[in-house]
Amino acid sequence: MKIVSLWLFICMLLFSDEGKVLFEKHCVACHTPFIAMSKLKENFLDHNNTQLNLKAPTLNQLSYRLKQQVGDRHGDEDLHRMEVTAFMSDYVIHPDKDKSVCLDDVMQHFHTMPSLEGKVSDDELEEIGSYLYDFDTEVVKVKSVKYEGFQKALERAKKEHKIIMIKAMTKECHFCRKMEREVMIEEDIVRAIEKDFIPVSIDISVHALPLGIKTEITPSFIFVDENANIIENVPGAWSKKDFLLLLQEIKTYTQKSLKKEKRDEK
Repeated sequence: MKIVSLWLFICMLLFSDEGKVLFEKHCVACHTPFIAMSKLKENFLDHNNTQLNLKAPTLNQLSYRLKQQVGDRHGDEDLHRMEVTAFMSDYVIHPDKDKSVCLDDVMQHFHTMPSLEGKVSDDELEEIGSYLYDFDTEVVKVKSVKYEGFQKALERAKKEHKIIMIKAMTKECHFCRKMEREVMIEEDIVRAIEKDFIPVSIDISVHALPLGIKTEITPSFIFVDENANIIENVPGAWSKKDFLLLLQEIKTYTQKSLKKEKRDEK
């Protein structure tokens, strides 16, 4: 059983590598793999693509939009993957901007792509489609903050004198996913959290929050000090700028509270 599982894992790695190689061969000349959403929004909404001068949507844009717009994203994943791959395969052979899944504010800056008919095989398109399907999810895993379990986070908080940041979420929460792909993978956010916080992610549809904490709004961010005292319970999704300000406010408030406690002890 273990041998079979290992073989399947190796096959998955080989196939994903093949998709990446084929993407770089046929697509990367126009499609940049990844640019953070804050930069993409600024480029398209504020600068009419004059800031980045992109030739086509980025791979993270395409991966996300395809999965949102094509097929049933709430249904069977294998079927959805086939639907997305079939749509992508047809599009690159018969390009038509009217069929694009990307936003009009983005597509208005691009010409219709040239057809790849005769340049890429059906098998290659299937590999590229699978790589494209997984890209948005994988890039979040790689670039996002790394979450701990609460008990381990509490142990670390006491040793490192950091603040625990609990993210209350559910897998079906649109704004939870939006924050993960647009905010929690930003380098400034990751650095700020790694420096002063220990992040914990809890799916409240599966697990209860620790310390008797209650919330029905997702996402919610609950900040806990090293002594397991709740500092703040903040509901809602945030932009990068506002979330950085929130983190700074929590950090400053906690530092002032600790200084006051030390003065009172004296």
